[in-house]
Amino acid sequence: MVKNNWELIDLRVLCAVARRASLTGAAVDLGISVAYVTKRIAHLEKVLETPLFLRTTRRVNITAQGEAVYTWARKVLQAADALNQEVAQSRGALSGSLKVSTSHRLGSMHIAPILALLRQQHPELEVWLELVDRRVDLIAEGFDIDIRVGEVREPHLVAQKMASSARILCAAPRYLAAHGRPTALADLARHNCLLFRDRDQPFTMLRMQGPQGEEAVQVSGTMGSNQSDPIHQWASQGLGIALLSQWDVAQALREGTVERVLPEYRQNADIYAVMPMRSTQSAKLHVCLEFLREQLGAGRLELKDVAF
Repeated sequence: MVKNNWELIDLRVLCAVARRASLTGAAVDLGISVAYVTKRIAHLEKVLETPLFLRTTRRVNITAQGEAVYTWARKVLQAADALNQEVAQSRGALSGSLKVSTSHRLGSMHIAPILALLRQQHPELEVWLELVDRRVDLIAEGFDIDIRVGEVREPHLVAQKMASSARILCAAPRYLAAHGRPTALADLARHNCLLFRDRDQPFTMLRMQGPQGEEAVQVSGTMGSNQSDPIHQWASQGLGIALLSQWDVAQALREGTVERVLPEYRQNADIYAVMPMRSTQSAKLHVCLEFLREQLGAGRLELKDVAF
């Protein structure tokens, strides 16, 4: 009989430390103390009689033995989660963890309320939403779903379209009164454009769909940000022309703080849910994705009272 065998929590801690290469990072991800993370790793190393990590002052490096254990730990945890999901689904419920990432604006305005509704319907589901304005590494960082705006090009990921959307040009009436209203896309080169880098998408060479198909113009500006909140504020204050998602700027258009610029032009910016290839077999994720798709398409992103 084997005494003091490992537990599932040991494997979850191991995987978190391996992903983050940090005891502190693993503790934050799991919502536990660094001391408890250290305790569980020490216990697992004692049970397996092998060192799993090499600690330095700045980083925790996984050993060769640790890599082997990490590979098996992920398989065991996936099997355990699948067992919990199957039992829960037999009762018409979802269980286990769901880790989602998306951008700040989309996440706070739309994804967070949807996940709250999902959690109300499935109280055994543990939800973690991370808002980051960068491309995440789903596998390395342990995310189940990344909600993105725009096309997905990584060949090792699977993308499902959640909703149709577009980016549009807009500016405050005071800016247009002072600097004139562009009448052609090329006119933007002579205007102050509020440069918005949405995650990894630069806004310098601007490509948009218009009456003649795709057109491009090189734009510049004196202000920019990697988050859309400052861009909204600056556009409303009359500091330049902004390119923002139509669902993001709809309220400002209704209130008249900004107006459409070159309304015949738009940039496709559909919303996708992105997953690792291995996640396509998860029944839990299928249910969650369908719920996201239904909610995003059920009026949440529809702007019937705004002319686009």
